[in-house]
Amino acid sequence: MKVLVVDDEKNIRKLYETELKREGYEVVTAESGEEALELIDGEDIDLVVLDIRLEGMDGIDCLRTIMEKRRDLPVVLNSAYSTYKQDFASWMADAYVVKSSDLTELKDTIKEVLVARGK
Repeated sequence: MKVLVVDDEKNIRKLYETELKREGYEVVTAESGEEALELIDGEDIDLVVLDIRLEGMDGIDCLRTIMEKRRDLPVVLNSAYSTYKQDFASWMADAYVVKSSDLTELKDTIKEVLVARGK
């Protein structure tokens, strides 16, 4: 399973990459929504972990574009801000996880979403 991690913070990308590789995932990273969309077009991605507050195209706009291009691609929104859960546009995602130094919830959510999507 290949997971795309989209976050503008380099340290978070590295942490998630390390932790998800330990779980057995192949991991690619992007620092912007635009870069993420290029990777989705060019690689066989199984799931996207997407930050909402990004430079340039924000995560919600990126999510909309992903849904237009690949409705079959599961997306887990991952934000430090729980207020985005109330944003109707965020409901397009398969799950919403508030960022934490403990990645257990994120890892569990990724597994649950992949199982629910039959991957």
